[in-house]
Amino acid sequence: MMEPRIQYARTSDGENIAYWTLGTGTPFILMPSSMMTPSMRHWATERGRRWFTRLAENRMLIRYDNRGCGHSTGNVLDYSLSARLLDLQAVIEGMNLDRFMLFGYFQSGFEAIAYAAEHPDKVSHLILWCASALGTDFYRDEDIDRTLSEDAARNPGFYADMMAHSAFGWSGSEEARLSAADILERLSAATFEAVIRAILQDDVTALLPQVRAPTLVLHRRDRRLPPERAARTLAASIPGAQLAILEGDAVGPYVGDVESVFAAIDEFLGDAQAAKRRASEAGARARSEPTPPSGMTAILFVDIVDSTALTERLGDAAFRAKARELDGALRSIIREHAGTPIEGKLLGDGVLAVFTSARQAIEAAIACGAAGSEAGLPLHLGLHAGDVIREDNNVYGGAVNIASRISGLSAPGEVLVSDTVRSLARTSAGVRFEDRGRRKLKGVAEAARVWAASKE
Repeated sequence: MMEPRIQYARTSDGENIAYWTLGTGTPFILMPSSMMTPSMRHWATERGRRWFTRLAENRMLIRYDNRGCGHSTGNVLDYSLSARLLDLQAVIEGMNLDRFMLFGYFQSGFEAIAYAAEHPDKVSHLILWCASALGTDFYRDEDIDRTLSEDAARNPGFYADMMAHSAFGWSGSEEARLSAADILERLSAATFEAVIRAILQDDVTALLPQVRAPTLVLHRRDRRLPPERAARTLAASIPGAQLAILEGDAVGPYVGDVESVFAAIDEFLGDAQAAKRRASEAGARARSEPTPPSGMTAILFVDIVDSTALTERLGDAAFRAKARELDGALRSIIREHAGTPIEGKLLGDGVLAVFTSARQAIEAAIACGAAGSEAGLPLHLGLHAGDVIREDNNVYGGAVNIASRISGLSAPGEVLVSDTVRSLARTSAGVRFEDRGRRKLKGVAEAARVWAASKE
């Protein structure tokens, strides 16, 4: 697919704002997720192209870069709400748009709300994704601007990685790496201080009752910054707004259960044909996936390698903080692969999950192993399939115990699967298996044959 053609619109204060379009139909402006997110970096990823292309179905998608970001020009330190509104206004005027749909994405929700309130004749529909009316919902402390800018100056590489993964989640590693690379290209303590100060000062609370466009507020349940309460406040304060809380924690709507995002958007915009087609596509995918026989479940057991030694080396508080963050990332990865984390199990530093597809379970396990390595907390990962007993939020049975024992046999970051799982997924594309032989499992009478699963 050809890369979209970059065009430019000039703001009233002299900045050149890069934008591009995709598709035809009703204009749909997809705003930047933040002031540091270039659109072409995102286009370079397969997931990004798929996201943009599907949004452009039956619509004309318009995407632009904020001033000083991506292909837009300007070495500026004015990132105030009024300045960012000039960027949006320039694109609208440059394309001579009379009426359009507006998608306020993460921190650009401020501009989306302000513009919709001030131009009710222009905005036909408003969608807000992981947004808030208060800038302080995006940072934990009013003094964080000084601390973060000092960190940026002292260790830019680490800071860029931290900012990127905070935005995209550990499961969105490809986008996070590209975002970190872009941040490093333009990184300066002064720039970050200007960006964070601008966000902290944003407050569009008073404008919420003035929004007249039909509004859909979308939020990820486990997203902490901004928190879920911010989404509920938006929906309660904008007249007639609809609220949908989706699963996951990544700020990228193209990460995780993307189908639920599109379903919510299509229903809100009244695109019944697209919704019906996507439901049909989802059903076809489900029918084509190799799944365990009726009554069987694929079970994934994940545990941090030598957590006691890590606690001693890092300190209890630091280890717990890293482990909690990784736990959230692992659960998001599991949900992205149609798995169910078992919330009721008390597993210490481990995660237990069940799947209806052996292939998805293996892919989730491989992704979990990568997330653990990236977080500096290597994991034991084991998979088995069999009958389980479900009770409340827990699962029990011998198959669960075997998955746990196989996990304990794995090397750090290695995914070991039972012969049962390998048989169920042996024809899956993109996965290879290496025979590890028959191994004795603690508490199990017969030795079990295990395989190391990895990407081809």
